[in-house]
Amino acid sequence: MSATKSPLRSNRLVARISREDKALLEQAASLEGCTVTNFVLSRVREAAAEVVSRHNVVRLNQAESLRFVEALLAKPKAPPERMKRALKLHRDTVKER
Repeated sequence: MSATKSPLRSNRLVARISREDKALLEQAASLEGCTVTNFVLSRVREAAAEVVSRHNVVRLNQAESLRFVEALLAKPKAPPERMKRALKLHRDTVKER
């Protein structure tokens, strides 16, 4: 038994694919020396992690970065009257425990 345990695989993923795609996956898995399941899981996991990473990272150019930092460092603006009234209403009507 290896030093690291594989996570328990109790969920199923089913996909209908063409005969050509299945043959291609089987050939690729064979060339990599693994099962089709392991080949597909490893490649799909890598692709999914890359997509999630791309969507979790905000990329700014130099001008955008400068504008962002200036906005962070700027003195906060006074809240509008409508917000002040809403806050007062909240304080008057909501009782905290």
